[in-house]
Amino acid sequence: MNKSALKLKLILPLILVISFLVTPAFAKMGSINGDKVQLRSGPGTKYSVKWEYGNGFPLKILSRKGNWIKVKDFENDSGWVYKKYVNSTPHMIVKVNKGKKKKINLRSGPGTGYKVVGKAYYGVVFETLDQKKGWAKIRHESGLTGWIKRSLLWGF
Repeated sequence: MNKSALKLKLILPLILVISFLVTPAFAKMGSINGDKVQLRSGPGTKYSVKWEYGNGFPLKILSRKGNWIKVKDFENDSGWVYKKYVNSTPHMIVKVNKGKKKKINLRSGPGTGYKVVGKAYYGVVFETLDQKKGWAKIRHESGLTGWIKRSLLWGF
């Protein structure tokens, strides 16, 4: 066996091991495509409905079974959604100030030095347009566009 083949034989298993260790850290994300999309307790319509999600709601994809996708939301609720209602359009949701009447700021640029152009409560969903310097440029379904500090949001 030549040196090149020996190196490949030694390196390939190492690459496979590393890919298995790294993959869970980069879980795939998705978002709801539709209104009143049901999260079910199991992969089928015979299972009970746990929640209903609105358009754009971001989800972490955990696994698949047939035409059903097992997901988890930003509050760690998990269940199953029919695959045609999940897409890869990036969205984020406000994850801070649960149970409070406190709003977070949407700014005209990526930093606290930019003017406030709007505000949002816990649980408000935004489409993700861009990300830089720890900030996310987002757009609400109303058309309001601005920047929010990334640490205040969950999603992709």
